[in-house]
Amino acid sequence: MAEGVPRWPTATEALRVGTALLHSAGQPSPAADARILLAHAMGLDLAQLFTAPTPDGRQSAAYLDALRQRADGLPLQHITGEAWFRTVRVEVGPGVFVPRPETEVMTGLAIDRVRELQAAGHVPVVVELCAGSGAISLAIATEAPGCRQIAVELSEPAYAFAARNLTGTNVDLVLGDMADALPELDGEVDVVICNPPYVPLDAYLGVTEEVRRHEPPLALFSGPDGLDALRVLADSGARLLKPGGWLAAEHAEVQAESAPRVFLDHGEWTEIRGHKDLTGRPRFVTARRR
Repeated sequence: MAEGVPRWPTATEALRVGTALLHSAGQPSPAADARILLAHAMGLDLAQLFTAPTPDGRQSAAYLDALRQRADGLPLQHITGEAWFRTVRVEVGPGVFVPRPETEVMTGLAIDRVRELQAAGHVPVVVELCAGSGAISLAIATEAPGCRQIAVELSEPAYAFAARNLTGTNVDLVLGDMADALPELDGEVDVVICNPPYVPLDAYLGVTEEVRRHEPPLALFSGPDGLDALRVLADSGARLLKPGGWLAAEHAEVQAESAPRVFLDHGEWTEIRGHKDLTGRPRFVTARRR
């Protein structure tokens, strides 16, 4: 075994030491993170850790390196190179926003809407704006196959991740700005979904250091009140959607009133409703094109 790498007698002992190290570093979920990192280092599924053999020298070295990176604040998903979102796995890393569980409920409602249209004999046209890793589009393609899908992303590094994640699907990926993307689809789209940047610029210091250090600013910040991107989305969604078309957009918990107000003030939207995420916090808004 390499010099300086501990000789753990069992995987259980490796987990105990890893949990203690991450706890001392102030990580909020040390036990869960240690399990994920050990499974990653050993090439196992989490369930296989219960019967895992003793980590060998290479696995121990990889695990120790991963623990040190996590203790230093590197996002767990950047270390493993992957994130799970609903039923799908996506590649992530520096330059792309890591998808969060908070977005899964919104995506589920979009999938329900797509399935309703399919049940009525329609082939829905679905557009994801601010696509990032492409997790939302991949989830829709996996759980409600058979619709026409287009995903739009402005950042070239994020686009590269989305291109890999959407390989083998029917999703057309476009590098562009949601403000003027897809003019050929104006008035033809059934569903628009978006997780836009929504953090106010003056809330910079309120964002956790890990997020500030490792998430792309383009995916986080959106003007003085955090609603600049949402205002662009209200315009673009009204342009793209058919009359009666359906839009869903994520927002911050503190924007439970201001985010729906963007669509109310716009004038082209009806049936504007706020929704809660898995934890019961106000997290996204839906609206229909008049």
